[in-house]
Amino acid sequence: MTDPSPLVARIDALLPQTQCTRCGYPDCHGYAKAIAQDGAPINQCPPGGGEGIERLSAVTGRPVIPLNPEHGREGPRLLAVIDEAWCIGCTLCIKACPVDCIVGASKTMHTVVNEQCTGCELCVPACPVDCIALVAVTGSNTGWQAWSGAQAAEARDRYAFHQLRTARAQRENDERLATKAAHKLADLASASRHTDPAVLEKKRAVVEAALARARARQAGEKPADDDE
Repeated sequence: MTDPSPLVARIDALLPQTQCTRCGYPDCHGYAKAIAQDGAPINQCPPGGGEGIERLSAVTGRPVIPLNPEHGREGPRLLAVIDEAWCIGCTLCIKACPVDCIVGASKTMHTVVNEQCTGCELCVPACPVDCIALVAVTGSNTGWQAWSGAQAAEARDRYAFHQLRTARAQRENDERLATKAAHKLADLASASRHTDPAVLEKKRAVVEAALARARARQAGEKPADDDE
């Protein structure tokens, strides 16, 4: 999340931290970096609205321009509401939430912590039974009039924790898979005396490929066949 560029940090501090991705980037920090380093337009953040564009203009020295409708429209802050009668406890919305504001467990009803919801909308398409609705909760107030600096700061912290948590879970899962694959290789070695060499070699190649993927992820590299 951190970036050594002072300009990136200043721009990131002016974004609402809803992590909604409507700007076209994976998160607010990604958008801030694109503005500072790649010349991305400053009018791609619907949650920040017109005032957000003015703030970005003051920092970047670029002219104020209208919000690009391709990225959405400025509006009141939204709150995700889960219909308890339809929720099947699939946990997909929990995984989609960038600030961990949805609580629940597998096969049990989920609920949204209202004070922590950023209205990012990412949980809606994730729900397979369409039981999540978005409700406007700030009346006629839109953009930064509907979202305070304190809320943005809390959302930034919660998103940082979400990233750490998901990275740790991925790392632990890769370690479990690597251990399982290592045990499988050991089993193959002990069974080699009774197995067709061609069949054994094919199994060994599959296991070694799995080990290579796990090691690459642990090293922070993208496995060669991840796009397949």
